[in-house]
Amino acid sequence: MSDEIKRDNTTDHGSFEHQDLKAAAIIYFLGTLVVVTVVCMFGLRGLYAYLDRREKASQPAVNPLVTNVPEDTRHVPPGYPQAVFPSPKLEEDERGQLNGIKTAEEKTLYSYGWVDEKAGTVRIPIERAMDLLVQRGLPVRPQGAAGEDTTANTGTTKTATAKIGAVTQGEKK
Repeated sequence: MSDEIKRDNTTDHGSFEHQDLKAAAIIYFLGTLVVVTVVCMFGLRGLYAYLDRREKASQPAVNPLVTNVPEDTRHVPPGYPQAVFPSPKLEEDERGQLNGIKTAEEKTLYSYGWVDEKAGTVRIPIERAMDLLVQRGLPVRPQGAAGEDTTANTGTTKTATAKIGAVTQGEKK
């Protein structure tokens, strides 16, 4: 094997192009691109105008009893349904109404308030109720009160309350 390096055309500069890209070719290409874009824009505008006229011509006639009808019935102007349609208006803004309902429910769940002021029943937030249950535990009825309430019910209710009473007595010992 030989370690010689062959250098072909070192003096002739044959390893690269000898001429540059002409600026006129780039300008012609960009000009052609602009002209084609403008022609396409006008062509599409004409196509949409034709389709719009065709759609307006195929619209059914509006009932003569309806007043205050907009000229183009395909587009509803802002404020049109509120001014023209009689009550009851069922759903005008479904998403807004649903957000209002959810906001009211969350306000009820996470705030203090009266359920029945005459009876002294109040509403507390869920987190506070869980904290109170952890601190105080679940309320347990006395055994005598549970037995008296269930005497009118079936025998299965009596046995269930008796079992509950036995469990609570077993915990007390």
